Amino acid sequence: MIDRIKGLYQLQDYECIPVPGHEGGRNQVYISSLDGEKKYVLRISALEDRSEEDYLAETEFIRYLAMNGAPVADVIPSVNGKLVETIEQEGIIIYISLFEYAKGMLLSDNGYRYRKGISLDEYFYNTGKTLGIIHRLSKQYRPVHRRCDFFDKYHMEYVDSLIPDSYKELKQAIARRLTEYRTLPKNTENYGLVHYDFSDGNYHVDLNTGDITVFDFDNCIYCWYMFDLAHLWTHGVGWYQHERDPKKRMEYMDHYFSTVLDGYRSETDVSPEMLEKLTLFIDMTIIEFVIDEFECSAREGEAPDEEDIGNAVYCLIHDIPYGGFGLEWPEE
Repeated sequence: MIDRIKGLYQLQDYECIPVPGHEGGRNQVYISSLDGEKKYVLRISALEDRSEEDYLAETEFIRYLAMNGAPVADVIPSVNGKLVETIEQEGIIIYISLFEYAKGMLLSDNGYRYRKGISLDEYFYNTGKTLGIIHRLSKQYRPVHRRCDFFDKYHMEYVDSLIPDSYKELKQAIARRLTEYRTLPKNTENYGLVHYDFSDGNYHVDLNTGDITVFDFDNCIYCWYMFDLAHLWTHGVGWYQHERDPKKRMEYMDHYFSTVLDGYRSETDVSPEMLEKLTLFIDMTIIEFVIDEFECSAREGEAPDEEDIGNAVYCLIHDIPYGGFGLEWPEE
């Protein structure tokens, strides 16, 4: 099959190296390279939980962003001019797309070392600015194909079918928040198509310039823009997780997030009313994580690892803000 797919993108002379799957991964991904230099990312999706409409909506959004100057890894049309190709194999429809290889590298692959001699504040600012560009353009976006809405997936009928009754308190905690989310205002300034997984695992950093290039819009969904900002907050805690003093941890996080917001506001705005609900949106990111853990476990036919979800579940049930990051930690 891979030779047939390579023909769709004129990659016959390219070496296609599979990327090892990560926990929760939905797709087969290959790095396609020619002489180790010119690179593309080939994605093959065989799960049956999404439709061609979903993939078209994702890739059309990426193309729109790229054509309007957003720093994203663009989608490459096939020889047929399609952003999404389909192949049927053993009765299953397989969806294929090719993407540019993002310039730079994962910060984790550099041991989370930023540019030598440059303050991390530049990095924090640039993450906010990059997200701000995407959101600014999303506010103007008028789709041909449409991705699903937050409440299309996150509703109690689905939660009840996914999470066993043994997690009664967890389901009650999720239900309380879903009720509250339905009271939030939705307009073109605060609600639109968001990345929904904006974190350092889904963008490369050019260590020569600090520029960021975003990829993997596979989870993009219509949601509050504040979700992506809250997601950035939760992924910023790693910089300060070894600080034992909870007051200092939160002071560091305040500085981190204010710098992110400075970058974000250089491109678009976020209302004070939305920012006041940061902890509620952090809970939304935790719910997304918990739901994803149960979905991944269901695909494997097993229960989620309590060690993985225990803290998240506890914080939701007991209404502990910031995922517990501001609490006193027990002595080691």
